[in-house]
Amino acid sequence: MSKTTASKMIRKEIDLNHPPPLTKEQKARLKALAARPDNEIDCSDIPPLTDEFFERAIRNPFYKPTKTQTSVRIDTDLLVWLKSQGKGWQKRMNAALRETMLREFKQRKAA
Repeated sequence: MSKTTASKMIRKEIDLNHPPPLTKEQKARLKALAARPDNEIDCSDIPPLTDEFFERAIRNPFYKPTKTQTSVRIDTDLLVWLKSQGKGWQKRMNAALRETMLREFKQRKAA
């Protein structure tokens, strides 16, 4: 990147938890869009999402599920076994639960 290109660059960060207020023009445009009926929206350039599309789809490599702190009651022997494998036992427990969930989703889909 040349020095002149870098000097013309503008960097702006937005706090998504506290976005800047909308202008009157922006509010008017949003109101007009919200009032527009669905049948006036041109979707002709959007291909239909078929089952084949979802079968070949891959998860975004940057996707990271959010974590929720919770309290769970599990059998003592199971907890001892998980912890005996060392650090990261909660991640391994989460991975095992996710594997079970995905297997169940596949079974439902196949049925």
